[in-house]
Amino acid sequence: MKMEQISPRAAHQWNAGEPETVVAAVDLGSNSFHLLIAREANGRFEVEEHLKEATRVGAELDSDGAIGAAAMARGFACLDRFGERLSRSRPTTVRAVGTNALRVASNAAEFLAGAEARLGCRVETISGIEEARLIYLGVCGGLSAATRRLVADIGGGSTELIVGEGANALRLESLPFGCVGLTQQFFPGGRLDARAMQHAEVAARRELEPVAREYRDLGWVEAVGASGTVHAIAAIARAGGWSDGAITPAVLDRLTAALTAGGDLERLRLAGLEEDQRPVLPGGVAIMRALFAGLGINRLRLVEGALREGLLYESFARLNDADVRSASVRDLAARCRVDIAHASRVDATAQMLLHEVATAWSLDQPDDARWLSWAAQLHECGRAIACNGFHRHGAYIVENADLAGCSQQDQRNVATLIRAHRRVLPLAVFQQHREPLRNRLFRLALLLRLGALLCRSRADLHHAGIRLTGGDKAATLHFPAGWLDVRALTAADLEEEAAYWQAAGWTLTYN
Repeated sequence: MKMEQISPRAAHQWNAGEPETVVAAVDLGSNSFHLLIAREANGRFEVEEHLKEATRVGAELDSDGAIGAAAMARGFACLDRFGERLSRSRPTTVRAVGTNALRVASNAAEFLAGAEARLGCRVETISGIEEARLIYLGVCGGLSAATRRLVADIGGGSTELIVGEGANALRLESLPFGCVGLTQQFFPGGRLDARAMQHAEVAARRELEPVAREYRDLGWVEAVGASGTVHAIAAIARAGGWSDGAITPAVLDRLTAALTAGGDLERLRLAGLEEDQRPVLPGGVAIMRALFAGLGINRLRLVEGALREGLLYESFARLNDADVRSASVRDLAARCRVDIAHASRVDATAQMLLHEVATAWSLDQPDDARWLSWAAQLHECGRAIACNGFHRHGAYIVENADLAGCSQQDQRNVATLIRAHRRVLPLAVFQQHREPLRNRLFRLALLLRLGALLCRSRADLHHAGIRLTGGDKAATLHFPAGWLDVRALTAADLEEEAAYWQAAGWTLTYN
């Protein structure tokens, strides 16, 4: 399998953090995997290395929706090489994400476990909307700030559309079709003809139609495109002398005629066409034709930057204490009219208890404090739907909301804590998580439950003298002398809480 070394891109401006910070981004796409390594210095970052390999893991899902053995082997072989490169560069942080193929594959958990072992870092699965947000972030970083743009990214398994102005994305959409799936569906065995191209274009337009009107109404000054399909079409147009690389209706007509005239993808000869793009070009062209027709695009130009560059921008932002995830949690709390003062009390109390047992319970990873804090801030968001069973409603909201910056795993973990923060412990929910994560979430749930219980009066809680010690499936709350004597309702709640944990095989005591 060929590993392509792509030339480093131009430097990007950034707010300076620690000198010579090295950050890596890994994009596990449905058609290709990418690794970018960038260095930050003097307020700028430069991409030092960009490795790309066409793995096509999304092209070989079997009848059960699982990634096939051959595709999984290709993907793992690529990630072995990525892992070796990362071990040599030793970046400050690595952000690795999976997109559509890992969103839909029935054996995604197996692939993620193998990917994490090879890369030596966590691999996040992101939603389509989060993918679109990161694409826009990656694209707009290298463009002038003021212009309103349509950004299109035709991926292997999905197509992202964004209208934005400067750094602000005004409308984000992820459509459930990509060049891999459409090529497989309408051009099986590489057979090419005009009728199949027409059917593929119509299928894409049907998915686009529900959002097309809103995009046209928003309008834009220019349309730009990123990633493989746009690169391929632009390269063919330039090599054939059809345009300066810009994509126009005339370019698409000429390319469609060239595709359908040959009748067979393997015999297709087009100047500028790279071999790794050949297997998915027909579907990509059909989608591009659908976007031009459905959105009224007259000209689209290629831009550098995409999802992986967006990951770099986000990683540098997090290192500079600008984490969009915290803002997303605050925004959702505001939309759900959460009692912010009470949520803050619960958060502070739960964090105090976490500090007490972090070492004993191995809850010393940054994610532990983050998940606990986000769950505390949102533990009552379900009241926006109904007060009865609000912990269940809240879990549903958090797991299914579009939270900028958050992976699907982040949201599922926080949703588990919210679902478990009151009443009987939902053991079946915890069973959906693999060890050792399951045990971490179980312990974090205890901390959230105790934080909410101790703040039951919705008044400020003075933590002085309150301690928590932890053992194996055991926890003991220590209070100052006489503290519970004047808090009969809290004492009653603790008695009930101890019974819940006893039913789950734990021992909760207090004195």
